Order: sequence, then C-alpha cells, then structure tokens
Amino acid sequence: KKLTKSKDGGLSYSLSNSFAEPLTSEQLINWTLERGDKDLVDEYYSHPLHYTPNGGSYDLRKAIAELYESTISADNILVFPGAQVALQTAARALANAKSHSITFTPGYQSVQEGPSHAGGSVTQISLEAKNGWQIDPAEVEAAVQPNTRYIVINEPYNPAGTLMKPETQSALKNIASKYGIYIMCDEVYRLLEHNPDDRLPAMADFYDKGLSCVTLSKPWGGCGISIGWIACQDVAVLDTLTDVQYFGTACPSRASEIQAIMTLKLSERILQRNMKIILHNKQLLEKFIQDYSDLFEWITPTAGAIAAIKFKGPLTSHELGERLAASGIGIKPAYCFSDTVAPENDYFRVGFGESIMPASLDALRNFVDKYQDEWR
Repeated sequence: KKLTKSKDGGLSYSLSNSFAEPLTSEQLINWTLERGDKDLVDEYYSHPLHYTPNGGSYDLRKAIAELYESTISADNILVFPGAQVALQTAARALANAKSHSITFTPGYQSVQEGPSHAGGSVTQISLEAKNGWQIDPAEVEAAVQPNTRYIVINEPYNPAGTLMKPETQSALKNIASKYGIYIMCDEVYRLLEHNPDDRLPAMADFYDKGLSCVTLSKPWGGCGISIGWIACQDVAVLDTLTDVQYFGTACPSRASEIQAIMTLKLSERILQRNMKIILHNKQLLEKFIQDYSDLFEWITPTAGAIAAIKFKGPLTSHELGERLAASGIGIKPAYCFSDTVAPENDYFRVGFGESIMPASLDALRNFVDKYQDEWR
C-alpha cells in the first residue's frame, strides 16, 4: 500500500487508482431526483434495516439484468458485496481438488489466483506486451487437460486496458464448448470502451456456460456502494454459487442495493461523464509517453481507465515505485499483478479515470524531469 495508496499510504498523488470518477452520495441523490425517482430516494432514507435476500433483492437483480440481452433475466443474476468475493465464490463453486483450471498472468490477483485457492491444478498462461497483451486461443487449447473445468479471463484486460478481438472471443467459446468448460470473464471495465464499436458481447450472453463478473466501482465509480454481481444463463450453476455464497459472505445492505439501483437508472448519464474524463486523461498520458519516449512506452489502451506502461530506464518497476512513493506519487508496480514478473518486470500500471489525475501526472512529469539525465 505504501507504493500505491494516496490515503492509507500517505501519498499525495495517486496514479494507482483503477476506477472511474466517483459521484458523491449527494450527487447521486440529486441526479435521482432530477430523473423523477423521488420514491427511490424516499426509500433510501426510510428503509428498514433488515436482511436482504441472499443473492440480492429482486428489484436490483431486475435493474442489473437490463444491461444484458434477453438471455439474462433477474433470475440469472446473483448479487455480491463487490466483485472480489464474487470471483472467489465462483472459483470455489466451479473448481475443486480434482479439476484443472486455466488463468492468465500478469493480472488482477483475485482473477488469476481464485482457482488455486479452490484446490486442483492451474495452468497460468503468460500474456506479453509484444503480442499486444492478447490471448492466443491455440495456446489455450494446448493447455486443456481431460479434467479442465474452468477458464478465467479478464476482458477488458487489467492491467493494460486492452481488449481481445471478436475472433478471439469466438475461438475461446468454441474451445470451451468443445470440452465442456466454463468461462468466467471478469468484465469490470466493460462499458468503458474508448470506441463503443469495440465492445464485445458479455460472456453471459455469448456462451451458455459463460459467466460475467461485474462491479459498480469501475465503470460507474460506485466503489463505496460495494455491489457486484455474476450473470449466467445456467440456473443450476447459479444455484451452486448461491450455496457457496451462503457460507462465504453476508448479504449486501439495503442501502447499498438502493444506491446501486439509483446508479443503474442513471447509467447513461454517469458513463457519458466518466468517458469524457477518461478520454481527456488518456490524451494527457499519450502526450507524456511522446514527450519521454526514450524512457516510457505502452500498448495504447482501448478500454477502461488503466494502462500498463514500460519504464525503459535503469530501474525495475518496483524500484521506480519505491522512489516515486518517496516523492508522494503512487503507481502499481509489476509485482502487484504476478509473482513471477519477468519478462514484464519493467511495466507498471497507472489509472486515469479521475478528474484529479492530471495533477498526479504533473507530479510524475516533475519527477521524471528531475531524474531523466541520470536515467539516460
């Protein structure tokens, strides 16, 4: 945390946050009133403090289902207090001591490590910048074993903000269907494609053994609402997930559910605002990469509010992170995304989803200007 967190670690400038611009509670309520949903606001202030149903109340699940095609209804949604616990629950439900899973590295730790925690064997396939951080379907099929049950992907991809090609998604579906494998897709950055024409179908819509994991924190900036979910066509799988969930996590609060419904009803307005911030900040990052092209490079991100940047100077990303932290600037070094960071040891992740990001980038510029002669 001392290398990444502006609050907990005492850093003044954070380039490590991975979410879009959060609303305040006051903004969310005012926008909801502007929309004409006074009854929803009234319920927020007066709801009883009882338990909500395991897996989420019907009105929230119905609002979530509207993000998907007709294959997904409220009955195909399971709500969690955030996406991280959803990923862990799915791994424990679909992987076991006798099964084999396939994951990808570098990546968000809950995505790649969940099947390992559930037991069984895991094959981790490395993604590389030289290949545009793209999944190779042939490599995936070569990794399939007779007991392979579960593939976990993250698209749009964290930490690089890249997106797989439509033909890759189709190839993965065909491989999984051929061998009867479930695909979990962590889609927390879906709906933040920089060009909406690049948006892929949700895995839950695309494949009958597909699961989509989503959270309010990334596209909508609803981090403090702490609501995530899994969408899946297979109701039997959802029943299994519900059984595992019951012993692994409490139900979400009704206050969080109501805030989540408010957010989803305002989705178009919030996403438009957040994409404007993201695309503006992306331009600033592009200028930074151009100005210091002998020290930094990247695969240009096409989705989400994150990017993986390579430092071409004499420090590893961990060493760079330590020196930046000493100057009050937070990044996410490579070790946050893989236990074996080579050969991508020089990459670090930055986030650019917030309106305060330009000030942090200015601080990074000043830091680079101070040390660039030493590094060259």
